[in-house]
Amino acid sequence: MSNKQYKEVRLILGDQLNANHSWFKTKRDDVLYIIAELHQEMHYTKHHIQKIMCFFAAMERFASALSQAGHQVLHLTLDDTQEFAQLNELIAHCVTEHQADCFSYQLPDEYRLRRQLEQLTLSGVEIRRYDSEHFMLGFEELGDYFQADTHHTMEQFYRKMRRRFDILMDQGKPLGGQWNFDKENRNKLKAEDIKQLPSPLCFDNDVKAIAERIARHKIKTIGKGGPRLLWPVTRKQALQLLEHFCNHLLPLFGTFQDAMTCHSDAKWSLYHSRLSFALNAKILHPLQVINAAIEAYHESEGRITLAQVEGFVRQILGWREYVRGVYWLNMPKYAHSNALEAHQALPEFFWSGKTKMNCLQHAIGQSLDYGYAHHIQRLMITGNFCLLLGVEPDQVDAWYLGIYVDAIEWVEMPNTRGMSQFADGGIIATKPYCAGGNYVNKMSDYCQGCHYKVKEKTSDLACPLNSLYWHFLHRHRARFGNNHRIGMIYRNWDKQSDEARRAVLNRAQWCIDNADYL
Repeated sequence: MSNKQYKEVRLILGDQLNANHSWFKTKRDDVLYIIAELHQEMHYTKHHIQKIMCFFAAMERFASALSQAGHQVLHLTLDDTQEFAQLNELIAHCVTEHQADCFSYQLPDEYRLRRQLEQLTLSGVEIRRYDSEHFMLGFEELGDYFQADTHHTMEQFYRKMRRRFDILMDQGKPLGGQWNFDKENRNKLKAEDIKQLPSPLCFDNDVKAIAERIARHKIKTIGKGGPRLLWPVTRKQALQLLEHFCNHLLPLFGTFQDAMTCHSDAKWSLYHSRLSFALNAKILHPLQVINAAIEAYHESEGRITLAQVEGFVRQILGWREYVRGVYWLNMPKYAHSNALEAHQALPEFFWSGKTKMNCLQHAIGQSLDYGYAHHIQRLMITGNFCLLLGVEPDQVDAWYLGIYVDAIEWVEMPNTRGMSQFADGGIIATKPYCAGGNYVNKMSDYCQGCHYKVKEKTSDLACPLNSLYWHFLHRHRARFGNNHRIGMIYRNWDKQSDEARRAVLNRAQWCIDNADYL
């Protein structure tokens, strides 16, 4: 490290790669920006190797871009930071080394990191905190929209955001006369649709040096990775992916946003934008992405319908901002919630993809191959299975946080612990998102080539989801029996004979006891 003196040292975390931040509007020779690969960030969970590569490559490219723009930048690799077990030790060293009298940082979006930096003390050095200038809602505004331990309907929040930012609005009313076109966006991919799936735009980033560094430092990872990385790691690449989405994928995004297939080379990408890493690393701003999609809609001359663009805008303006509010208003208690008292172990095949259940084999295998799965695969395949099985939420959290390239705790935890596992007791969802094999069969072709029979409940070849679904509802009847959204399901259960119910529950218990071998 250079020991040149600077008046101020500014820290940029790996998910704060925002080139439009006000910090960078002025070039100052007395300000040093530090971007560092941190050993502590390698060990709080076991990460997918492509996730680490994404962040390290993006950080390196961002440091280079800042330097080329005339800023003073110190980019530190794992080699440079290996003597510092914790971030605060590195900061103290850098501030002392450069004789700075001010240290500045942008507020982290993870509770863990924010608490760590709040506890930082530097003798005789002023500490300044800044907003990351990324989200639609400033951090100080979240309390105006959310309360702790309280369910807030995402749809109502989304409408407030549409009104506030005048997005897809027409004189104070929703464009097209309705707020939500979700019912139009639940189509299954037919054989002809699968033939027409567009090839994903993939990049060819050389990450050989990063891979060697990860191996040299004996960082334990999951998933597959090689010397080339397909994910966007620069602003230019992220913008290319955004343009590709608007031109080639958005016209059918909404229609097939919940669909799944095990056919086609594009089965892992379909019509999804795959912009989540670029967004969560703050390489792109959410409003920039929203505006690009809306502009494409207006210029498409009917090729892109309102239902397509509304479904996409809802994910970013609605859901993404919503889960951030839930996270911050409920932490740190949220991280320990386990309302359904789930304590089963995560099956071993979540780390290998080796299961006879075709839906899980594809969703997990894809996740291991690419560090990516779309929202329905996460919610209704892997998430649904963990919910029905009763997997301990900490283990589910750790898997989701580690395996996906876009997974940062503020967005991962509410989606997993709340939406997927109902561990928050209903802060996010008013009912558990659970389903048997029929849902998977309705939205995918996974069941066609499966070892198990989707129409059966109790035989040795019966789809495990079917019996597990009823076992889940049975064991949680005290909580959900009077829920108006699923009460009719219990009435259907009660109509069955005692013998039939017992056979289903016995099959489910066998599946629970033998989960590693399903």
